Amino acid sequence: MEPAHIDRTVMPEAATLEAETSTSPARDRRRPFAVRSLAPYGYISPTMLLIFVLLVIPIAMVVSYSFQDNVIVEKNPVFAGLANYTEVLTDPVFWTAIKNTFLFITLSTIAHLVLGLAFAMMLNTGLLGGVTKAIFRIVYILPWLFTIAVVAVIWRLMLDPFGVVNYILTTLGVLQTEVNWLASPSTALWALTFINIWSGYPFFMISLLAGLQGISSDLYEAAAVDGANSIKQFFNITIPQLKPVLISMAVLDLIWTSQQFALIWLTTGGGPLNVTEMLSTYTYKQAFSSYEFATASASAVIILLLTMILAFFYVRQLRER
Repeated sequence: MEPAHIDRTVMPEAATLEAETSTSPARDRRRPFAVRSLAPYGYISPTMLLIFVLLVIPIAMVVSYSFQDNVIVEKNPVFAGLANYTEVLTDPVFWTAIKNTFLFITLSTIAHLVLGLAFAMMLNTGLLGGVTKAIFRIVYILPWLFTIAVVAVIWRLMLDPFGVVNYILTTLGVLQTEVNWLASPSTALWALTFINIWSGYPFFMISLLAGLQGISSDLYEAAAVDGANSIKQFFNITIPQLKPVLISMAVLDLIWTSQQFALIWLTTGGGPLNVTEMLSTYTYKQAFSSYEFATASASAVIILLLTMILAFFYVRQLRER
């Protein structure tokens, strides 16, 4: 008798729950179409509002400033048309900044990929023990743990004429006299590029290591059975399997490095003699050193267009993947 009593008490509740569940789609259908269609937009509206306030409005303001003269410093700026763009594009320093930026991002991207892949393959090999791999991972990832300000201070001290680098090179007989690496026109850009490479390669190492660990070992075993050596396996298995990751990382690095500012400003400031002047430092100086906010806005718009081209290739690569 007890189980029957339990069934009689539970069944009405279950029937009520089933009835409510069965009628919920009907209630949804009775809602106005406008409410149902606008509901998803209500969920994303806070994020869209932040994007509009923090991204769309500032970009629109900079674009409008680029077509005016005496902006910010004057209460009533005047329309200047394309005069600001003409002034920027005819400035020799701007083209120097483009040349330096191109060299800076090209060398950095290539070195990041090569070093990242080399260290990732070393950490992925079975020739090293677990403890050895753990130690190497800690050592190799250290540059990524420092902030840009710390990296700039460390390397400014190390590359000082009386720093560690000059001491080691003069002791070994490589140099006869000390070199001011970051203040000499012949070495400043190369030293700055080296610092950027050193501080950025760990991210690529970690990303490519994850890609290597995602490659099936069956591919290498089948290639070994067919008589392929390590070099053939690298070019016929590893590189093709990592190609989507390599392309995506390369495009991302081009975008990130083209926007590098803090490291350049804290080490060389664009000098000496504009040999390390980049598009980012050029725009900053136009705005906050020369107080030419209109030309700085024009330069910023040009940088935005160049970055959007790189972003287009990155998005297309993601869609292909």
